[in-house]
Amino acid sequence: MGDLPYSEEEFMNSKKEMDMLVANSRADKKIQPNALFANLGEVTRALSSGTVTWARKSSLWPLQFGLACCAMELMDFGSARIDAERNGYLMFRATPRQCDVMIIAGWVTKAVIPEIKRLYEQMSEPRHVIAYGECATCGGPWFESYNIIKGIDQVLPVDVYVAGCPPKPENLFGAMMKLNKKVGGDIEED
Repeated sequence: MGDLPYSEEEFMNSKKEMDMLVANSRADKKIQPNALFANLGEVTRALSSGTVTWARKSSLWPLQFGLACCAMELMDFGSARIDAERNGYLMFRATPRQCDVMIIAGWVTKAVIPEIKRLYEQMSEPRHVIAYGECATCGGPWFESYNIIKGIDQVLPVDVYVAGCPPKPENLFGAMMKLNKKVGGDIEED
């Protein structure tokens, strides 16, 4: 470096300054990997996203939570007459950790709300709620009572409402089909 018009110290200072300028210019920009150098995880995620959506919408596992007379109609949903098992709707699980759909059937008292919230929080993500019957939807005939809440939507986010007092099992079958479409992305969020 003896013949150069600048000293070694000036060269090192300019090199440090240039490295700092390059580092600052790269700080705001995220370099996108091209297809040749993509992460294997990103490729796998992109290829499996359709499969995961199909699996979620094709196997909804409900948590049975019958609170009152609508629970009898909920039990009829599992009978051979409705044959909900053929469409993958009948794997009622006893533990919330294996479920992704909570069916609230019947009136909800203020005393049972903490238990409902606890079970809902223990469910796997993404989780959905179906309000089954007039009592779960809006309080039913006891909507003016001091201990009955006016719909489970005051406590949990409800995806599908099922009307009727008592609602027929066919209505629950229709609600499960609507939730099926919603999970698959065919119905937009409200």
